Amino acid sequence: MLMFDLHCHSIFSDGELIPSELVRRVEVMGYQAIAITDHADHSNLHHILDGIKEAAKALNPYMSTKLIPGIELTHVPPELIAPLASEARQMGAKIIVCHGETVAEPVKPGTNQAALEADIDILAHPGFITAEQAKLAAERGIFLEISARKGHCITNGHVAKLARTHGAAMIIDSDGHAPGDFMTPEYARKVGIGAGIEPDTVEKMYSRAWEWLTEMGKTAA
Repeated sequence: MLMFDLHCHSIFSDGELIPSELVRRVEVMGYQAIAITDHADHSNLHHILDGIKEAAKALNPYMSTKLIPGIELTHVPPELIAPLASEARQMGAKIIVCHGETVAEPVKPGTNQAALEADIDILAHPGFITAEQAKLAAERGIFLEISARKGHCITNGHVAKLARTHGAAMIIDSDGHAPGDFMTPEYARKVGIGAGIEPDTVEKMYSRAWEWLTEMGKTAA
């Protein structure tokens, strides 16, 4: 099974690893790619993206796992999500994740809707997303995340059910912060099964996401 992760964190926010160690650890696990998407708002967006882009430039010629520069817009007021996403894209963020309305944190109501109307790629751990929002994700080609992270995973079944009903693409991510957070294919299947997704569908999800990554040029140097 293709293996990659489009939502994880380094020491640029609240992760434990520098980018080079993070990439090396998933390289030995057989990953094709990893997106570092550290937590950002207006205060640190430029610092984080500059650092991740420099890491990708240095590492990608020498590693079999490609580092994709990304960002996770986190606890940003809904009114500011769209302009900040646009700024991140202009700065070279290839994967833009927005921190959704997880039940594990006090995310401001309206965040899911604002994120789905913005230029993002993944709505992370969207909590009790509505049917209308799942339809919007499908229309806009935004992935709804099935999270492997404790707390955020509580609503995975709800998210998967609405995604299947309304045709929204899903993606399984670790939201990894530490070495032990990164998933093997076997564990990713278990996360999917726990959300009510069949094992063969999990593999199809990864294949579909990889096709999107390559078609959009997001794994290119």
